[in-house]
Amino acid sequence: MMFSLILPSSSKTMSMSGTPNYSSSVDGRRADFSTIASGFPGKVRVQTLLRKTPRSLQSPAKSMKHEMDITSATERKLVKQLRASNTHSFVADSSTRAVNGKYQKLTDDWESKKLDLITGGRLLQDGLVYRQNISVRSFEIGGDRKMSFGALLNHLQDTALNQSRITGLIADGFGSTREMSRNNLIWVVSTLHTVVDRYPTWTDVVEVDTWMYASGKNGLGRDWIFRDSKTGETLANATSVYVMMNKKTRRLSKIAKEVRDEIEPYLMDCECPIINKDSRKILKLDVSTADQICTGLSPGWNDMDINQHVSNVKYIDWILESVPRSLMERYYLNAMTLEYKKECDMDSVLQSLSKMVGGGNSDSFSANKVIEYDHMLRLENGREILRGRTEWKLKDTNSCVNNYIY
Repeated sequence: MMFSLILPSSSKTMSMSGTPNYSSSVDGRRADFSTIASGFPGKVRVQTLLRKTPRSLQSPAKSMKHEMDITSATERKLVKQLRASNTHSFVADSSTRAVNGKYQKLTDDWESKKLDLITGGRLLQDGLVYRQNISVRSFEIGGDRKMSFGALLNHLQDTALNQSRITGLIADGFGSTREMSRNNLIWVVSTLHTVVDRYPTWTDVVEVDTWMYASGKNGLGRDWIFRDSKTGETLANATSVYVMMNKKTRRLSKIAKEVRDEIEPYLMDCECPIINKDSRKILKLDVSTADQICTGLSPGWNDMDINQHVSNVKYIDWILESVPRSLMERYYLNAMTLEYKKECDMDSVLQSLSKMVGGGNSDSFSANKVIEYDHMLRLENGREILRGRTEWKLKDTNSCVNNYIY
């Protein structure tokens, strides 16, 4: 036996099992909802309830057509072809070439807008500078509600790759051009120097500018500026040098003429980095000279990047393993210089060594405004992987957040 109660705009039927079945009618359209015994919807079958999709919910491609003011049938045909094309080698037919000279403009506009949707950035200064806005996410912050140093480094890499994507330089891997891919070449970081004046906080929007330039005969320099998008205040600066490595032999390689010809149109005419690297030599540490030692460090599968070596952020984690916790509680990481010596792989077991080189000693550093450490990552057999230097500044206790986010 089944009992049912019919309501004017909806009906509810209770089966013997006690599981309710709902049905309702909206503007003449029927919607059925089946629920599991717990009362939460398990399966929903709803016919179209909207008569017309609002402009804000339309697909990017439809919105793009309105923005570009495409009215003629030939122009619409052109954009449809562009939308279906995944490369810049699209060839227009004779009819599209003759649309009042608009072919090139439509092509450029479409490709630019399409890439803007993908990367969220744009090219400035004749295409030599890439700018992107970044919203600080909750998973990028620590207990003080500020972006972590590792998250900042991730954005350095991401914006660099986005510039290569939007300019069409990427063919394969992390920024490899077509000629590089043909010769099994990849970019690897040689040096990285980062200075952070203020870490952005949760929900802040950061404006990032980045550009490339030649660094010596066989290096590629890249700089970044992080700004507060509202005030224009500079939050951080970074500079790096990339070199080429053969993907198969894992040996460094010179920049071939064919590769140089590919990247030269996108290089700024400068050789001076945005910030000067610390010219002081970083100490070579060992077990007898280091203040702190952390052993048994090994990368996991998720620590490897697309080029099958350990990601930059993992190196930062290992460096901080040998930094006293009391230092990180009272100070923030203001600057870091890294010199990469050798890559490591999945089977590597490393040691992280640190030594205070400025600002007092480990018992009294809380009284100093600036503390400096030298670092080394090395294999257990003593072979160097990386040397680094960190500079720490005393936190402003008045601006510290004592409560955590849940």
